[in-house]
Amino acid sequence: MRGSRTLAAVLSSTLLAAVSLAPDKLGAQQAPAPAVVVAPAAIMDLRETADFTGRIVAVQKVDIRARVSGFLEKVNFTEGQKVIAGSVLYEVEDGTYRAAVQEIQGSIEAAEASRELAVLERDRAQRLISSNTVAQATVDTANAQVKKAEADIVRLKGSKQAAELNLSYTRIVAPFDGIVGLSAVDVGGLVGPDSGSLVTLTRLDPISVQFPVATSILLDYRERSVRGEVPAGGDVEITLPNGMTYPKRGVINFVASDVSQGTDTITVRAELPNPDSLLLDGTLVRVTFEQTEKQEVLAVPQQAIQRDQQGAFVMVVGADSKVELRRVDVARSSRGQAVIAKGLKEGEQVITEGVGKVRPGVTVDAAPAAGG
Repeated sequence: MRGSRTLAAVLSSTLLAAVSLAPDKLGAQQAPAPAVVVAPAAIMDLRETADFTGRIVAVQKVDIRARVSGFLEKVNFTEGQKVIAGSVLYEVEDGTYRAAVQEIQGSIEAAEASRELAVLERDRAQRLISSNTVAQATVDTANAQVKKAEADIVRLKGSKQAAELNLSYTRIVAPFDGIVGLSAVDVGGLVGPDSGSLVTLTRLDPISVQFPVATSILLDYRERSVRGEVPAGGDVEITLPNGMTYPKRGVINFVASDVSQGTDTITVRAELPNPDSLLLDGTLVRVTFEQTEKQEVLAVPQQAIQRDQQGAFVMVVGADSKVELRRVDVARSSRGQAVIAKGLKEGEQVITEGVGKVRPGVTVDAAPAAGG
């Protein structure tokens, strides 16, 4: 009986010691503060942008055609070559057209001789009429012959100009600087006005991009611009099909005055420099419109924005490393940043990574984002 009491006393004291030591052990094993990454709410130049799908369009593009008939004697270019305005692309045999010019020139010289003779006859008749040697009808006839000879000369000179123009058309020239395509004819082929296109000449520098803009977007932008909410004007940036951003920017130079009824869009066109011919006619590209003037706004990284049924919020880490849930108004997003219209101040730290590990009121181990 006495042994039982002694065993009970030992067990009791052991349990009391375990209970008294438990709080210290629990405190020693308390979980560490969750690690998070934070970034400051910062003022930055975050101009408004809008993305569209567009197509590259050559500023000038024409089909070169023959204006006179004849056999082709020379092709003076290499397909795909850059040519300058006035370069002779094709030469059509010109023997027939040179002969026509010479023939008309001979007719002009003959007509000029006839005019000189008619002038002599008129002058003689005018001298004789004073002595009543000839009738007035003779003088009138002489005057008419002079006028007829002069008219023949005018007509023949006009014919000569037409013949010289046809002769010039035997040398088919480039009307502007550009790149020639594939030639549809070879030396020896018969060409003429009905032969169709001989080659296509395309001007690639500068070049244009055309893109449709929804009527609602354009009207909204104009209204905001009038209210002073956004600055007027902007640049155009092109992203190529391989994801490359074209290094030169363009300027809008045309906005259509009519709306496409099928798509309810308005065609907008911008012009870009293209000295290296990197942009090719017909290429499908992504067009980004960005305002020209700076627009300083308060923004945080887009990944810091969380949403629930009540709207957008961020987790703010205070100076005491405690987390606070803060409701915010997000005006827009651009280039991975969320523009904050209300709810944050510059410099406040928001959680960008690890937000799923925290809740309001907890203490965290905050580290700045890379580059922050």
